[in-house]
Amino acid sequence: MAYDIAALRTRLAGIRLEENPALVRQRSRDFYWYSPTLKRQLDAVTADIVAFPTTEDEVVTVLAACAALAIPVTPRGAGTGNYGQAMPLAGGLVLDLSGLNRILEISPGRVRAQAGALIADIDAACRPGGQELRLHPSTYRTASIGGFIAGGSGGVGSITWGGLRDLGNIIRLKVATMEAVPRLLDLTGEEVQKVAHAYGTNGIILEVEMPLAPAYDWVEAIVGFDDFARAAAYANALGEQDAILKKLLSVIAAPVPQTYFLRHRAFLPDGQHIVLVMIAPMARAAFDSFTARWGGRLLFDLDALGTQETKGLPPLYELSWNHTTLRALRIDPTITYLQTLYPFPNQLDLVAQIHAELGDEVPAHLEFVRFDGKVTCFGLPLVRFSTEERLEAIIARHEAVGIPVFNPHRYTLEEGGMKQTDAEQLAFKRAADPAGLLNPGKMIGWDHPDLDVADGRTYLFAGLDGAAGAA
Repeated sequence: MAYDIAALRTRLAGIRLEENPALVRQRSRDFYWYSPTLKRQLDAVTADIVAFPTTEDEVVTVLAACAALAIPVTPRGAGTGNYGQAMPLAGGLVLDLSGLNRILEISPGRVRAQAGALIADIDAACRPGGQELRLHPSTYRTASIGGFIAGGSGGVGSITWGGLRDLGNIIRLKVATMEAVPRLLDLTGEEVQKVAHAYGTNGIILEVEMPLAPAYDWVEAIVGFDDFARAAAYANALGEQDAILKKLLSVIAAPVPQTYFLRHRAFLPDGQHIVLVMIAPMARAAFDSFTARWGGRLLFDLDALGTQETKGLPPLYELSWNHTTLRALRIDPTITYLQTLYPFPNQLDLVAQIHAELGDEVPAHLEFVRFDGKVTCFGLPLVRFSTEERLEAIIARHEAVGIPVFNPHRYTLEEGGMKQTDAEQLAFKRAADPAGLLNPGKMIGWDHPDLDVADGRTYLFAGLDGAAGAA
């Protein structure tokens, strides 16, 4: 795919650009290598050029120039996504939004920031007023707020606040369209779902307004159990204790913690299945009583440790969500993972069933959340990878017993879990990106509206099939 990059360069005079192949390749990547399938399919993907705008006007200039020259644009935040959301399948221009990083306004219960602002920086600015973001990914210290909204779904805080799809967890988005004369749109209420978790396929998020919650010096604890089912039941029951304010509730089966959580290894006896807990300080006594009632063993209590004992320890949320997988990958590069949902009200039975069947090959990792108002859990189990065929069989087995898989080994919106095209997102793309230049290849409903995405076949964007090898 050849584009008139020379003409683009002329149109973008005054805006920082990068064409060094090594640097362009680096900015064309995210954490796609979590998946051996995506690593095979996407390893050769790279853009032709990267633009680094620092103002909304510069973003609009880039979009208008690319629209005029029919050059595709793939937006990028911090590049911490896990399944190729920010990778330019059709080449063209990567739009690096990290320069739009200003925090614009903080008021009671809300914050307004540019899309490239880091989540940790937003919280640091809000904390003097006793506030913090409700939700964040485990990549808290490196992820941008716009990238989280465009590519994420929930994370730390979801046990209390649900996910980004829940009304009220995103207040407002300012979005630029991909047209000859780009428009700036304000989306609120239900409208934000048109571009949330759409990978930037139908609009460039420029600015976000998010709700805030009271900030606390969260208590970090690890509770151990001899029996995995008991650990999961304890976490589920603790999730239902609404008067105990929680930020994190994760269950990880042995021997995963003992093998991969190296800095916490001294606190993790062999054979202990663990529950990671972050609770508000005023709930400490209630938490201790509840844990004693369940026979849980307090393995780690950050508040009880001295400075020397805690030196070098990562925050507890960096053992949870996708950081669990990251820590395993650092030690064993053959590890991969799944993303699953255990539907309410049978979540514990489903967890027990699949763990009994596949627990050695697919060690369990649960994240308890509020989902449609009910306490249940997502799974991010590790997978001891052997072949892609076996990986597909494991996915099929989960779905056969009633455990939906949001497939992290696919790069399209539909194959990643929707199983169908989001009609509202597709309609918005037709209006906001009529030439289909935004992040091509990520929305099957745009490229092949008649394709059955639930038939089990892998979709490969044109041009990737040869480069990626047989699917």
